[in-house]
Amino acid sequence: SHIRHAWDPTKSVAQNLAEMGLAEDPNKAVPIPKRKVLGMEVESDGQEQGKKMVRKPYVVNEMEYEASLPEKKSNTLSRDLIDYVRYMIQNHGENYKEMARDEKNYYQDTPKQIKRKINVYKNFYPEEYKDFIASLKQEKMDVQ
Repeated sequence: SHIRHAWDPTKSVAQNLAEMGLAEDPNKAVPIPKRKVLGMEVESDGQEQGKKMVRKPYVVNEMEYEASLPEKKSNTLSRDLIDYVRYMIQNHGENYKEMARDEKNYYQDTPKQIKRKINVYKNFYPEEYKDFIASLKQEKMDVQ
């Protein structure tokens, strides 16, 4: 978006990018160093470019600032997995072998796989898990 706002449609791509301090061709922006091959000096095809005046340095500065911001985590679990874990805990408690034999275990998960899914749910939604367990305990008390 920063490039879009600073873009001048009357100029070429190369001119626009040069004004912003961005490279059009990465091969020219980062020249290949000279190497020696069997005693002979081989020059790379890197052309000496004069310093270009950057007229719009704010574009690069804004892009660098945006890139330096920490990324927020937006990981969530699927609704199906949440429902599956809640169903298993509600009907079987902590008995993973029983969960593995349950008819809702469509993917034929082993007890360890089910335990792992429940732990993932606990890690993603710790507050929701605590509330769910508390509501199960309350239901058991009400039944008795």
